[in-house]
Amino acid sequence: MAERWPTWGFRKLYNRFRLEGFKINHKRVYRLYKEARLHLRRKTRKRVPARVKQPLLQPLVPNLSWSMDFMRDTLWIGKPFRTFNVIDDFNREALNITVAKSITSERVISELNQLVQWRGLPSSIRVDNGPEFIAQVLKDW
Repeated sequence: MAERWPTWGFRKLYNRFRLEGFKINHKRVYRLYKEARLHLRRKTRKRVPARVKQPLLQPLVPNLSWSMDFMRDTLWIGKPFRTFNVIDDFNREALNITVAKSITSERVISELNQLVQWRGLPSSIRVDNGPEFIAQVLKDW
């Protein structure tokens, strides 16, 4: 049976024996399966190559680097809301906190444009891989 179906594991072979009417114990089938070296290798996940982690450096002047992220919470009545936060990395000053039920990438861009008019353009902006941040609209901005 193992030659006929080489991709079957021990459990499937045992169930097939039982369907064909053999009165055999699963422990005996397992022992014979192992002795004949029929066990299959388990499929493992492919490992993602490790990325080079860069240390987080403290900026020396304000408006050099900003960090952006979203937070989610719920009101006491159970309705969820999100906040869009922009922080200056030099002194951890909150430059913008936008509260809304839904914040799209277009809304993120409009908030960033207001910040750029007020504070000027930073050298770098640090973000995670959230759906609003990987949108093409924000990449074009």
